[in-house]
Amino acid sequence: MTSSQEAPAYPLIRRAGLNGLLVSFAGSLSEPSNRAALAFRSAVDALALDGVAETMASLASVFVRFDPSLLPHSVLEARLQDLLTAQDWSLAALPAGRRFWRVPTVYGTELAPQLAEAADAAGMTEAQAIDSLGSARVRVLTIGFAPGQPYLGSLGPEWDLPRQTGLTPKVPRGALVQAIRQFVLFATSAPTGWRHVGQTGLTLFEPEAAHPFALRPGDEMVFEPVSKPDFLKHCQEDSRRGGAIVSEIAA
Repeated sequence: MTSSQEAPAYPLIRRAGLNGLLVSFAGSLSEPSNRAALAFRSAVDALALDGVAETMASLASVFVRFDPSLLPHSVLEARLQDLLTAQDWSLAALPAGRRFWRVPTVYGTELAPQLAEAADAAGMTEAQAIDSLGSARVRVLTIGFAPGQPYLGSLGPEWDLPRQTGLTPKVPRGALVQAIRQFVLFATSAPTGWRHVGQTGLTLFEPEAAHPFALRPGDEMVFEPVSKPDFLKHCQEDSRRGGAIVSEIAA
């Protein structure tokens, strides 16, 4: 069998268990595949199909959970296929309602102790790394692993760094960690194999709130460098957002 025969043709629809369909736009993350996933999920939601219980966008796919007793597999597959062929989703506009977050972030110090290691791996000084990371405007590619926790990207090729071979036992809530041209912003304290390069005061998950997740897929963020004293002041004055400023992104 040739490699071309083995490679799936995207986009494709696959069944996932008894009540799920997975629509994939690529086998890995890219800007076009993530754009397609975000836009397609929004379009599926807009259909408001009876029987669809939930939709979720990952890095390059959309999962649709549904009730087969109300919406048979074959009917939903046909509707999704019609939607797929309606346009080139890799060129689609990103969903409406996205926000831009400017987040005060302290890089390095004992609050984010792996900045020097990451900078060295990227061939930079710490100051250069802070300039680079602190000016990067990244998109919430997907939310997962923990409630409200975003994967953010993509960073420049100089930040295509592998994960650590070991495990950091614990990083705090609000930790900004980096690997493989992405950031992850931690919603809760947890172990990680990514490098802890920055620290924010953002609360990402509030289970009792009307909207428990602070971020939405498609939101954009800049983690603006601040001094440690300024960071601590932001956190004291604004315990939920740590001084983050949020604005709407025009459609």
